[in-house]
Amino acid sequence: MPHGSDLRTVEEHLARVLAKVRQHPAVTVALDAARGHTLGADARARSAVPVFDNSAMDGFAVRYADVAGASAETPVALRVAADIPAGSALDPALASGEAARIMTGAPVPAAADTIVPFEDTAGGLAGSLSEALVTRAPRARGAHIRRAAEDVAAGDVVLGAGTLLGPWQLAALASTGVSHVEVAPPPKVVVVSTGSELVVEGGSLEHGQIPESNGILIAGLVEEAGGEVVLRRVVDDEGAGPADAVAEAVRREADAVVFTGGVSAGAYEIVRQSLAGDMEFSRVAMQPGKPQGFGAAPEGMLLFGLPGNPVGAAVSFEVFVRPALLRMQGRTRIDRPTVRLPAATGWRTPPGRRQYLPVVIDRADPAHPVVRSATSGGSGSHLSAGLGLAEAYAVVPADVEAVAAGDLVEVLLL
Repeated sequence: MPHGSDLRTVEEHLARVLAKVRQHPAVTVALDAARGHTLGADARARSAVPVFDNSAMDGFAVRYADVAGASAETPVALRVAADIPAGSALDPALASGEAARIMTGAPVPAAADTIVPFEDTAGGLAGSLSEALVTRAPRARGAHIRRAAEDVAAGDVVLGAGTLLGPWQLAALASTGVSHVEVAPPPKVVVVSTGSELVVEGGSLEHGQIPESNGILIAGLVEEAGGEVVLRRVVDDEGAGPADAVAEAVRREADAVVFTGGVSAGAYEIVRQSLAGDMEFSRVAMQPGKPQGFGAAPEGMLLFGLPGNPVGAAVSFEVFVRPALLRMQGRTRIDRPTVRLPAATGWRTPPGRRQYLPVVIDRADPAHPVVRSATSGGSGSHLSAGLGLAEAYAVVPADVEAVAAGDLVEVLLL
């Protein structure tokens, strides 16, 4: 524990969470339905890339020996014996002194071993169906030919298990003839906001009430992490709302329930009071996000209790819930990329706690970007409007007493 306190470190709490993560067997889906999913098994090429030897240029398929001595002073004339567009199945025979006009991507005739681009002939494309007058020798035998399996061979692993499938990855798989892939099923998540003061979107506010925003925040973060929100609910600070939500989550075969609010030490902490037997409540050495709740139901469903303040909820999700959801999907990498950037101004840090400050990256000088707080109020966990500007978290170690202008800080890119 840091500084001899009863606070748990971020690493200790995350380790407890990840130790309880379970994964489901992969399911097979069509490639065009796989975007946003994670590969559950290695994806292997069904066909080679390229599938066959093909031309990298518009020009002529020739025998290298026929044109090895060609130059502007001593051009070589070849009779054009065939025309091969892309998609053609032709494999014309070529005698010595003959060439085939060929387009980019078209299969190279077995009788040819080199491509001469139109740019290296006197006539170019014009009149190219009768004669090719080669004015520049190819650099070597095989010039401008893309060889079969140059990229991958049939049966090779194209993408490994744990890869997130985006447009580039799907295109790569399609180019190798893959039509279906095995993917991890998206984690099913129930999102529950707690607090009698919360009013759902569009409702009128009375004195003492605030708009409910954590639900839409957490639901969006769940989906961004590859999960599926199967239920969103708001419960009061009295009654059996949290227990009812857990029971409903079990019926829906959810993989996780994420509560916001009700986990601290106040008099109306409904999650702590109603789920004390199912969740452990602890204090973590971080700001924001010190109060945390976590547990696992007998079915393996994870129970997360996050602070109710919006920034605390967002940071806690980032640090604990997102890695768990990615681990459920077998994602190769469960942490965000980081960079080190100088602080534009100084700010205070909490004693003995790791700080996660929502920041923007100031790129006014592209060669020397700096980070500054996303809000004028610094790291207050209630400053929810600043989350709309944040593009990263500045992560300051617990043993740093203050950040000064110009100090290099670790920046967690969102």
